[in-house]
Amino acid sequence: MRSAESKKPALRIVFSRPMMRRLGSVVLIVIAVGAIALNVILFDRARQYYTEVNAVRLDPVGLNSFAAETGSSRRSDKPLIVFFGDSRAAGWPAPNIGRFEFVNRGIEAQTSAQAVLRFDAHVTPLRPRIVIVQVGINDLKTIPLFPDYADAIIAACKTNIREIVTRSTSLGAQVIVTTIFPIGDFPLERKVFWSPAIATAIDEVNAYLRSLAAPNVFVFDAYAILSNNVQLRTEYAQDELHLNADGYAALNRELEPVLATIR
Repeated sequence: MRSAESKKPALRIVFSRPMMRRLGSVVLIVIAVGAIALNVILFDRARQYYTEVNAVRLDPVGLNSFAAETGSSRRSDKPLIVFFGDSRAAGWPAPNIGRFEFVNRGIEAQTSAQAVLRFDAHVTPLRPRIVIVQVGINDLKTIPLFPDYADAIIAACKTNIREIVTRSTSLGAQVIVTTIFPIGDFPLERKVFWSPAIATAIDEVNAYLRSLAAPNVFVFDAYAILSNNVQLRTEYAQDELHLNADGYAALNRELEPVLATIR
C-alpha cells in the first residue's frame, strides 16, 4: 500500500505569460550585455595591436627607447649585468645582489630579429660583464597566423638568438641565455590566434638553446622553473604570456646562485 506521502501530487511551477515575458526580457538583456562586453574587449585588443603596429612603423627596432641613456650613464664601477630581449626581459626585476649593477634593455612586443638589430645600439656601448637574454616568444606566437612559414619562423628565432649570444661573447661578456618561458591559458578572445603549435615550437627552440652551453654561455632553464610540465604555472601568471611578481621571484631565487659563481 502506498504511503500517504507518496500520494501527494508533484509540485508544479507554472509561469504566467507576463512572467515569461519578463524572463525573456532578462535573458535578452544578459545576452546584450555580454555582447557589448565582448565587443569592448575585442575593440581594446584591436586598438592595442593597431598602436603596436604603428609604433613599429615609426621606430622599427626601438632605437629611440633608450636614446637618452648611454654607457656614460653608469651609476657605479660595479660589474654591469644587462637584461636584454622582449617584454619578459623588460619586466624582470634585478635580483638582490649588491656587487653588480643592473640595467634593463628589454622592449615590449619585440621579436628576436628586432633585438638583433638594436643590440649594437643598446648593449655594446654598455660593455656589460654579463648579458641575460630572454627573447623569442613574439616570433613563435605568430605561427598560427602564418602556419605555412612555421619552420622558417622557428629557424630564424634560433639564428637570431645565437647571433645575440655571439655578439655578447664578442664583447667579452658572460652570457646567460634563458630558455623561453612557457605560455599559460589563452583567454577566449585570443583563442582564434592560438594553436598548440606555439608550445611545440617553444619546446623545439628551447632544446636548441640548451645546446648553446659553453664555457662563456650558461643556459638558465627558466622554462623548467616556471612550468608545471604542461604550461605556465597559474601562480606565476600575470596573463597568458607574462609573469607576475611571484614568477620573477621564483626565477631570481634560482638566478642568484648562478650569478654568485661568476667573477
